[in-house]
This record gives sequence, C-alpha cells and structure tokens, in this order.
Amino acid sequence: MRQVLLLVAGLLAATQAAALDVVATSPSMGALVRAVAGDRADVTVLAGPERDLHAMQVKPSMIRAMRGADLVVAIGAELEIGWLPAVSASAANPRILPGQPGYFEAAAQVPLLEAGGAADRGRGDVHPVGNPHVDMDPVRMATVAGALADRLALLDAGGASAYRANAAAFRDAVEAKLEGWQSRVASAAGVVLYHRDAIYLLERLGVPLLGTIEPIPGVPPTGSQLKTLAGKLAGKRGVIIYAPYQSPKGPKKLADDLGWPVEQLPLSPPSGADGNGYLSHIDRWVAAVATGS
Repeated sequence: MRQVLLLVAGLLAATQAAALDVVATSPSMGALVRAVAGDRADVTVLAGPERDLHAMQVKPSMIRAMRGADLVVAIGAELEIGWLPAVSASAANPRILPGQPGYFEAAAQVPLLEAGGAADRGRGDVHPVGNPHVDMDPVRMATVAGALADRLALLDAGGASAYRANAAAFRDAVEAKLEGWQSRVASAAGVVLYHRDAIYLLERLGVPLLGTIEPIPGVPPTGSQLKTLAGKLAGKRGVIIYAPYQSPKGPKKLADDLGWPVEQLPLSPPSGADGNGYLSHIDRWVAAVATGS
C-alpha cells in the first residue's frame, strides 16, 4: 500500500512539474492560454481588466513573474511597448525574449486593421503596424488559439494533442455563437467608442463606428470637440461605450446631449477567466451594442 501511495505521489509531482509557467500580459490572453492549455499551464496575468495596457508601469511583481516563465503571451503590435521590453530585460530570462520560442504575440498571428499608418506621435497614440486590439475579435482569437496550440506543443510535446484539440474546441465554440451575436445586433445603429479599441468587434458584427470621444488617440476631448461630435450625431441613434480606465465625463456628457445609452465595459474578461469567460465577455459587449438599436 505504501508503495502505491509513493507511486501516486510521484506521478502527481511529475504532473505538477510538467505544467508550463505562462505569463499573459492581459486577461484576454490569460483566458486564451487557459482555453488552449487547460491544466497543463499555470497562468499569471500581469494586468487586470481595469488597466490600460498602453500605460502600465513596471512593477517588481512583473519581473518576478517573468523570471521563471516558460512562455510570455502578449497582445503585441506595440500595445505593451511602453513597459513589456523593460520587464523582459529586467527578468534576465533569455527564453522569453522576442524571437525565442518562449515569446508569443497574438497580433502577429492575424491580419491587423489600420496597418500602415504614419509613425507620427503628433497624431496621438498611434500604432503604425496596425490596431493592436485583436483580442476584441473572437474569430481572430480562434485563429490565435490555433497558433498558440502549436507554440505550446513546441514547448511541451507531450501535450500537443491536448493543446490542438482544445484550440479546435474553442474555435468551434466561437463559430457556434457568431451567428447569434450578429443577429442580436442586426438592427444596431452604431457605436461611439472612447478610443478605437473595439473596432475589431464592431467590424466582425457589421456595426458602424459612429465616432470616438477622443479626437486624437490618447488625447482627451475638449468641450468644443464634444459639442462638434454631438452636432454630427444629433437625430441619430446609437450607444456610447467606454472602458473603466477612461474618463466617464466625456461619454456621459455626450450621452446626455444625445439622449443615448452609455455603457462602461472592460476590454478584457476578468483576470481568472478561461475560454468560456472570454465568450461571456463578448456576450456583454454584444448586449451593450444592441442597446443602440
């Protein structure tokens, strides 16, 4: 009996040792890792859904998390450029540097919207390589899941079949919900966003972007700019959506002027979310977009 218990303990220890140590920059990336890796990965998420990935500050806890990581999963397309390179350098972990198998960018796996713009900081918070917010498109996320499964399989060949099966299951779950999402917003008149951060979802749903609270990306609006936007939208229908880290003042003023609904929604699911949590996150956005019908 004692030998059996020792064998079981040894097997459990081996299973635990086999779990990959994965660091995700955002909850959406963490959810995708959990969807694809299941219990074969321990996931640390660096930023909660209430945080702006453009403007994170380097923290010692980030460096500690990345020091022993097998894989870093970022959104990419320069979204985390203000802090992630500094964290990676301080962690002194060569396995997770760009170009190595331990570094993975979601945006590098799919075509990007708004690519090819001028690298002119005078035009605000722009991303010349393309809009980085690919995690707001569930179809692109399904594609990323397949690429992530291949990367995880490279790092853990024993889990290859499980990773690829989980990625296929996530893709199937997205496909099963897509028609319902599109149907629910079929009569939606359009959306005003604070920043151009949910355009991937709007394009996927076929819903117009009617404007942004920011006249220039990353620059808060003035009163006169809000008045001009309200004038352009007067007499139309729609909904205004902004993130928790964006000032509510402009969205609420515009909503009052237009008589439109206004919603505050995070761009990522909760930090502990898995694939189902990510789909529920998209459900919330679809429900909010539908209020502008």
